[in-house]
Amino acid sequence: MFRRFLAVTVTLGIILFAGWMTLRRGDIPYEQLEAIYANSDSRYLVFGDDMRVHFRDVGPRGAKAIILVHGFSASLHTWDAWVSNLKRDYRVISIDLPGHGLSRCTDNDAIGPKQFVETINRVANTLEIDRFTLAGNSMGGGAAWAYALAHPERLDGLVLVDAGGWPRTEEESESRPLVFKLLEYDLARRVMKDLDLSSLIRGGLEKSFGDPSFVTEEMVERYATLARAPCHREALLAISAGRGDRTEATSELLAGITAPTLVLHGESDNLIPAAHGEKFAAAIPGAKLILYPGVGHLPQEEIADLSAGDLRAFLSTEVYGVEDVALDDLPSPTN
Repeated sequence: MFRRFLAVTVTLGIILFAGWMTLRRGDIPYEQLEAIYANSDSRYLVFGDDMRVHFRDVGPRGAKAIILVHGFSASLHTWDAWVSNLKRDYRVISIDLPGHGLSRCTDNDAIGPKQFVETINRVANTLEIDRFTLAGNSMGGGAAWAYALAHPERLDGLVLVDAGGWPRTEEESESRPLVFKLLEYDLARRVMKDLDLSSLIRGGLEKSFGDPSFVTEEMVERYATLARAPCHREALLAISAGRGDRTEATSELLAGITAPTLVLHGESDNLIPAAHGEKFAAAIPGAKLILYPGVGHLPQEEIADLSAGDLRAFLSTEVYGVEDVALDDLPSPTN
């Protein structure tokens, strides 16, 4: 009986190891990734021995500036539709945070909001942009409100798109996609680090949209491929493990935000519940809240024209005044 158990255990171990070896994927050099995912608007901020932050800077040089910050495991590509909409009237800078997209990693043990705030500030300083509107989605939304507290003198406006930062209830944690639940466990993170996770990535992305048909093979490939940049998988796992300095959102803390604020949130968000958007809007003085029925975690992609139009309206009325934008160019509401 023991011999049979041992034989079964060994056989199962061999099968699992063979499966792991089959799914194992190595790093992809940055030069190869840049050939695929950079474009003519791509710029790199170089500092230290080998640190490079990838960003894009488009639109009129003398126009009001908007900086866009993506979420966990994403890249500046999530803002492509907004950039196309806004770049005629605004200077639009989209950033790949450290450990994401085409940006290198700095210190993965310290990766988190503080490091992201420093990255945003470094890019703004390098471009000599003294004041700007800052928009962030998901994890990038958490970095955006942290920046608003750390550098209130720099912001004309703050835009939180399905922003992170409020502690989740147990019920809220259970509703998240499987890939995010697995990443909570150290053993799962170790096993998953070198594997092809395309199937899990697809499932996570499909749950990120109210309409899963927005997820394409190209999108899944981009997420999976950029995660294979040197050190990126370690960075994503470090974020999942909660490394770095982190401050949870509270009403008392967010009451210190002074910038005009717009909160956008999909009502069908499976990652960050719409109730969190309502909490942000209630906590930040004077914040305006727009909820999108049937929309998931990425309104900037799922309802790009409508959400960009709401941003334009906010900028024209609450931030810069109607004389600073071409109101005739505002998209018409679709609902």
